[in-house]
Amino acid sequence: MATSAQPYGLKPVNLVGGQPYAGSTRQVKIASGHAANIFNGSVVSVLAAGTIDIVSEVGSNSDAFPAGTLGVFVGCAFTDPNTKQKTFKQYWPTGTVADDAVAYVVDDPSVVFQIQADDTLAQTALGINIPVVNPTAGSTTTGNSTMAADASAIAVTDTIAFKIIGFVDSTTSEVGDAYTDILVKFNQKSHAYTSGTGI
Repeated sequence: MATSAQPYGLKPVNLVGGQPYAGSTRQVKIASGHAANIFNGSVVSVLAAGTIDIVSEVGSNSDAFPAGTLGVFVGCAFTDPNTKQKTFKQYWPTGTVADDAVAYVVDDPSVVFQIQADDTLAQTALGINIPVVNPTAGSTTTGNSTMAADASAIAVTDTIAFKIIGFVDSTTSEVGDAYTDILVKFNQKSHAYTSGTGI
């Protein structure tokens, strides 16, 4: 059972309808010297310059995701400025100088993600919308996001970032756990491909 808080950001699981997620990503440029860590499992957006950035908003009614929200960051590649070698990393280290840096982003709005909630969620939460907490937090040791879903802020409003579409049922997780692992997808208004709003 999920009895301790061990948030891990958003992890792609499958597609809506149960189709398998084949691991497809889109490459999006990261600006050389971009001054923010971007962790595996973080929500990212496209800036007006056409480059990627971590989303600092929580995706609530009062703190909605930006119009360019593209999906979830799952790693990056760049030429290391010290070794001059092509490098693949779990996360983007803030301030890295590399003109060829690209992010790998899970950008399909039909992907289902797993995320841990920061409190318990009951079966009645199925179909409810949920924002996140600590959207920019992560570990530079593992490279993983430590963002969680905000169990205290579930609501029906369509401007909230994610919809709860299922629960993780395994030997280590079930509905109603102290820190419930849930399955979510981007709501239409929260994803750049389905919102209709330009950047």
